[in-house]
Amino acid sequence: MEVVEHFAELVRKPESEIDLARGALLIAAAADPALDPEPPMALLDEFSQGVGDLVGLCRRLFVELGFRGDTRSYHSPVNSFLDRVLERRLGIPITLSVVTLEVASRAGMALEPIGMPAHFLVRDPRSGLYIDSFGATVLDDKGCEDLFREVSGSGPEVPFRAEMRPVVGPREILARILLNLAHTYRVNVEPKNLEWVLRLRLVIPGSSPEEAIQLARTIAAQGRVREAVGELEERASVAPDLAPGYRRAARVLLAQLS
Repeated sequence: MEVVEHFAELVRKPESEIDLARGALLIAAAADPALDPEPPMALLDEFSQGVGDLVGLCRRLFVELGFRGDTRSYHSPVNSFLDRVLERRLGIPITLSVVTLEVASRAGMALEPIGMPAHFLVRDPRSGLYIDSFGATVLDDKGCEDLFREVSGSGPEVPFRAEMRPVVGPREILARILLNLAHTYRVNVEPKNLEWVLRLRLVIPGSSPEEAIQLARTIAAQGRVREAVGELEERASVAPDLAPGYRRAARVLLAQLS
């Protein structure tokens, strides 16, 4: 719960004040309470030394350090934990993009996080080029479209508009990391891990009431039905407009006890 409180404090700051690396490490700390965030932060500082431009950044990350996409165990939770990504030099598009963004920032380069559907990217606003940190490549606009169609399976009937390459903020990045973890833990039927992921998701401004109901069901799945009902009742008391839905879900859970 302490991690949840710290995460809530971080994500409720103005977007420009959110420390993306620390937020990602708080997610990792929820899975591993013994995690010390300072060594991973120091690694990001170390990796940025001597980087002066886009070419130097890519050489450092993808040639000298060997960061690349984990194609063998893509859906493993470790690929969503920044400390493990730094340690293994493997990850998924979004966490590898976090590494790219944070190393670039420490080197004095202002790159943009691009929330392309199905594959996260980083853009250099000066050149207009994109970094695919998973594929360890640099792309132009046509390369982005080709990548999008490859990973999404979309054909030419789906227009590839500029809106499909939005610049997103750190809050959205952290939310997407958690969404990936939620999917993994749901598929693997790991309610204990899914619980902490949903608790973190729910402190992000704009989270959906459906996720609060999912959290209650996840708590109940661990045999803590009354606690799950109490969670919903508490949310109903502070959100009167959502109370009917929460109370209906609570009644369904209570029926499990009869």
